[in-house]
Amino acid sequence: MDNLVSEIANKIDTGNPQQVASVPGDVKQAVESGIPVKEILEKGLLDGMDRLGQKFKRNEVFIPEVLFAAKAVHEAMEILRPLMRSAGVKPLGKIVLGTVKGDLHDIGKHLVGIVLEGCGLEVVDIGIDVSAEEFVKAAQTHQPDIVGLSALLTTTMPEMPKVIKAFGAAGLNNKIIVGGAPITQEFADQIGADGYSPNASETADLVKKLLQ
Repeated sequence: MDNLVSEIANKIDTGNPQQVASVPGDVKQAVESGIPVKEILEKGLLDGMDRLGQKFKRNEVFIPEVLFAAKAVHEAMEILRPLMRSAGVKPLGKIVLGTVKGDLHDIGKHLVGIVLEGCGLEVVDIGIDVSAEEFVKAAQTHQPDIVGLSALLTTTMPEMPKVIKAFGAAGLNNKIIVGGAPITQEFADQIGADGYSPNASETADLVKKLLQ
């Protein structure tokens, strides 16, 4: 049975579309074999995504491989999520993700969400063109540990400090992280964000660090 869990991790680690496509089926088989949900999650899905993330950092795999693997993990999580609740397995934390007001891009945000869910987080995606007020409302409703702001246009970057100010005015102390093509570490520091990540894989590391 342990071999099956290791196989799940190894398939995810490859990022190979044909191999990762069978991961949801393997997870279903592992559940039916009586392997504990926590073990499937941690030693199978999370371990595989973590190893793939390290490969991505070393430029041994690229965005398509990460995306293929993340989608397979997302499907596998659909199988595990109801079982996790009944088994008392809690997510590592909760994050609200959204693209700021005026920006209609969501591919990068969507990838980040899939990768973070694959890392064991509960992800609440509130979509695109999200105003500062809507971010505040989402934080009050969902009570996340972290809020992630995405922007792909330089013209929408000024919306990020508006969100951070709105959180301060509302008395909220959620950690706020930022990302997107035009965003830099310098900009994140300048607006008072709690973190910045240049890509989906490093966002996973950043979020884990902030949750510690």
